[in-house]
Amino acid sequence: MHKAGFVNIIGNPNVGKSTLMNCLVGENLSIITPKAQTTRHRIFGILNSEKYQIVLSDTPGIIKPSYELQRSMMKFIKDSFKDADIILLMVEPQQRSIKDEIILKKIKLIELPVLILINKIDISNQNEIEQDVDFWKNEISNSEVLPISALNNFNIDLLLNKLISFLPKSPAYFPKDAVTDKPKRFFVSEIIREKILLNYKEEIPYAVEVIVESFKDEKDIIKIETIINVERESQKGIVIGHKGKGLTRIGKEARKELEKFFVKKIFLKLFVKVEKNWRKNTNQLKRFGYKN
Repeated sequence: MHKAGFVNIIGNPNVGKSTLMNCLVGENLSIITPKAQTTRHRIFGILNSEKYQIVLSDTPGIIKPSYELQRSMMKFIKDSFKDADIILLMVEPQQRSIKDEIILKKIKLIELPVLILINKIDISNQNEIEQDVDFWKNEISNSEVLPISALNNFNIDLLLNKLISFLPKSPAYFPKDAVTDKPKRFFVSEIIREKILLNYKEEIPYAVEVIVESFKDEKDIIKIETIINVERESQKGIVIGHKGKGLTRIGKEARKELEKFFVKKIFLKLFVKVEKNWRKNTNQLKRFGYKN
């Protein structure tokens, strides 16, 4: 008997959704930074064995959107309810709400297995954890509550066993050697965006979208050309930096990470282009791979 299903991870920004998916899959598929809204897309990570296939879905953090890009990001969360076989709601110690009451109501009414994961218990204590477990059991009565630490791999084996037990009988949805649904170009753009998130402050990281213009996988090297899109000329100057030092730093850090990811030598070219107010432009968002 083979089991397979979609396990969709939702929660507020920075609760550890991407860390958990990377931990379960054993690959760094989702970029991780301390900044909110690091994850913009819905990313599948696929965990395979002879007897099961778990399709994990990492989603953007739940927020109240204020412009088109954020509305597109929230649509990825709403879509995750449509194909879910299991819902994982991730929360932090002493968290008592999620940032969208409509999503909370959906979880309470959904007729699917719901696991509430209290993550980051390594920064909490026994008394607080017990309070958290009691609160979420009462708040969402149709759920099971499990304290974990995705960063420290605590209770991850127990979580995996629970997921396997909840999976429906089904053939695999993806080839058994697949680890994600995303193409190579996607991970190039995400790794570059991660370096921008880590190196720049304030609005710059959120005004950036990275597009891979060319990806040539040759015998001994991958040659990549990308465009870093920003919204204003002033942002372009900040990203490039004095005498190009900012762009050189991003390119160097991204190339090292890409060589680890692809296990191959990388030649990387970065260009910066102004696309005015792209985050509010529905046509631009479509071109960049976001939904309406």
